Amino acid sequence: QLQASGGGLVQPGGSLRLSCTASGNIFRFNTMGWYRQTPGKQRELVATITTERSTKYGDSVKGRLTISLDNAKNTVYLQMNSLKPEDTAVYYCFSAVGPTNYWGQGTLVTVSS
Repeated sequence: QLQASGGGLVQPGGSLRLSCTASGNIFRFNTMGWYRQTPGKQRELVATITTERSTKYGDSVKGRLTISLDNAKNTVYLQMNSLKPEDTAVYYCFSAVGPTNYWGQGTLVTVSS
């Protein structure tokens, strides 16, 4: 099970931090991360991180968003700074356990003045 939190409404230029905690067998993950989706568009990579702390970011968020991992808490964080209206989306947490991806319920981030 993946439990995500931290979404909400923020003004352009503001910051938010998303959290996602894995429980059950999902804590045996090798990679965790975030995708996002807006209506009518495909799900888009935001950021991923492995248990070795190797990270990958989508081109549109590089330099503004930072992913981190707390292994002890089985929790992945997404620090989002300098947010733009185009960052508005439902953000989905995922966890990769071997070849299987598990998905959280999604948390809405709205960037608007």
